[in-house]
Amino acid sequence: MLILGSFPSVVSREKNFYYANPGNRFWRVMAAVFETEITDRRQFCLDHGIALWDVIRSCRIHGSSDASITDVSVNDIASFAAGTKIRAVFTTGTKASRLYEQYVQCELPHIALPSTSGANARMRMDDLIRAYQIIRTYAEED
Repeated sequence: MLILGSFPSVVSREKNFYYANPGNRFWRVMAAVFETEITDRRQFCLDHGIALWDVIRSCRIHGSSDASITDVSVNDIASFAAGTKIRAVFTTGTKASRLYEQYVQCELPHIALPSTSGANARMRMDDLIRAYQIIRTYAEED
């Protein structure tokens, strides 16, 4: 599976890994979905066949706000996925989903998921876990 965000937050860019901001609930959601403790994020992804990337290759952004994103250049996701075992693409959040639909031409199924960002306060943890269960479904199909 390929899970795409829009563009890494300031904290994720500083730590050089995805969903690194402690206020982002991505890793807590994934731990709940897979019913495991995640002690090594990279190893967790490897163990479950998950690739993490972003729709956006480069852009102008103020802080970590998706709403401020302009001058977007997208990653070549179709070429990246070609020849891999990736069976589905998941986008996390409205901005990533919209950009994916607007700019990416890829034959793989696309599933839009809600943002796990702390800024998406209207989504309760239980709702996020329910929405993200589909990732486990795909992981267990192997």
